[in-house]
Amino acid sequence: MSLVSAPSKDTILILTDKEAHRVSLGNGFREAGYDVLTVNGPAALDRFQHVTPSLVVADAHLYDVQTLRLHKALSDTSVVTVRDHEEPCSEEICLGDLERGADLSLCNQTARALVARVRAVLRRRGLPCLPVGQTVAGGVHMDIVRHEVRVNGRLVELTPKEFEILRHFVESPHRVFSRQEMLNHVWGEGYVLEEHALDVHIHSLRQKIEANPTKPNLIVTVRGFGYKFRVES
Repeated sequence: MSLVSAPSKDTILILTDKEAHRVSLGNGFREAGYDVLTVNGPAALDRFQHVTPSLVVADAHLYDVQTLRLHKALSDTSVVTVRDHEEPCSEEICLGDLERGADLSLCNQTARALVARVRAVLRRRGLPCLPVGQTVAGGVHMDIVRHEVRVNGRLVELTPKEFEILRHFVESPHRVFSRQEMLNHVWGEGYVLEEHALDVHIHSLRQKIEANPTKPNLIVTVRGFGYKFRVES
C-alpha cells in the first residue's frame, strides 16, 4: 500500500477485501483525478498511520463506521459506506449507517455513480456544516435520516421514488442526468422500466417542489438528453 500522494489532489481511501471492487473503484477514482489508497480488510487498517485521506469509501459488510471514527487519521474524515448486490440492503440498514456516523450510505452503485456522489460530498466540504445525513441546494433541504424534505421551509410529502430522484439531483446540482442514468440510479441497473415512467415521477415531483410546475425552475429539462437540478448562483 503506497502512502505517497500528490498534495494538490484529494485522496480517496478504499476499504474492501474484494479485489474486483478495489480495481474498478480505484480505476474510476484515478480517472476522475483523485489519488487512491486501498486497504484489504480491517486488520490491514492498522498499517495506515501517516496519511489523512480526503474521504473514505468503506465496505459496510467489513467496516463499522463508529470503529473507523476511532482511528486517529479518520476521526474527522467523510465516510461513504457501500454494499453490493450480494449483501442485504434496505432503507433501514442505510439509515443505520447514517445514524452511526456515515456521511452517505449506498447500495448497488456503479463505479461511475459512486465517483459522482463522492464528488458531491467533497464539493460540500467548504460549505457551512450540516448535520449528518442532511443536504441543501436551491432552497431544498433534505433530511436523509428522517426522510423529510422542506422547500423554502415548507414540509413536502414525497413518495420513496420521488425522494430518491430528488436526492440524486440535490447531491449533484447542475449535473445533467440522462434518463437512463437516473433510472439506473433509482431503480438499479438491469431493472426493466420505460423512460416514460421516470418522466411521470419527475412531473409529480415538480408539482410538489416547484413554485410554478408549468415553468420549472429547479428540475429543468435538458432537451434531447435528460434533466438537471438548477441552483441560482
